[in-house]
Amino acid sequence: MSREPSYPEDAPVGAPTARAGGAGEAPAPAEARRTKYLATGAAIGIGSAAIVAALLYANRGRRG
Repeated sequence: MSREPSYPEDAPVGAPTARAGGAGEAPAPAEARRTKYLATGAAIGIGSAAIVAALLYANRGRRG
């Protein structure tokens, strides 16, 4: 049994597909949603770290 994919006889082997995502095309909805969630998660993580750092800085004892 061959490991090569099978293609319809009327389609050339190098034919572009809808999932190829060529230049100038908008990303598929699932890819756009994943990118959006990734960016949101990064923003929440950075914001949370900034809040923790600000609280630690504000609550430290003054020496003097």
